[in-house]
Amino acid sequence: MVKPSLHLPKSSSSWVHNAVSSLTDMIKHYHIDGIDIDYEHFSTSPELFAECIGQLITSLKRSGTISFASIAPYEDDTVKSHYLALWRKYGQVIDYVNFQFYAYDNVSVPQLITNFKMQASNYGGGQLLASFQSDGGGGLRPSDGYFEACNELKDQGKLGGIFIWCADESKGNKFQYEKKSQDLLAA
Repeated sequence: MVKPSLHLPKSSSSWVHNAVSSLTDMIKHYHIDGIDIDYEHFSTSPELFAECIGQLITSLKRSGTISFASIAPYEDDTVKSHYLALWRKYGQVIDYVNFQFYAYDNVSVPQLITNFKMQASNYGGGQLLASFQSDGGGGLRPSDGYFEACNELKDQGKLGGIFIWCADESKGNKFQYEKKSQDLLAA
């Protein structure tokens, strides 16, 4: 994952220009079709973050460099303020909200569904992805009812997709959770 620095840019236009240039080179070189915005530490205001990232996504999409963009917020006051500012101003160019539900402490099926609905209201109109860690980290684990919760959300028409962190860890179990996720979403 490439994370261009967003530490106190002199202006949003200079930061956006530099980010578009460097990301375009990498995206073309590696044949990437989209980006995931996953900032977790900020040294700028929510408004400047929103402006820089929103313009970056808009520019990359407008030029045809990427076909989709996602954001990866989680439940933290600082993270929330920055991503919600981005969502409010530029939600129309963001395709997926990869909310990091695995950042919550271990939860039950009803808690995941409640958390999902709360974030769906925060990111209204967005394609909200339910997420978990393939190594069994935080959040609701597959062995504890994750797919049960996803089935319930899907039946309610709320599940925008599934995000699994991370492929390096999934490789060891032959991508069993990715296959199960595909089956659930395709059914």
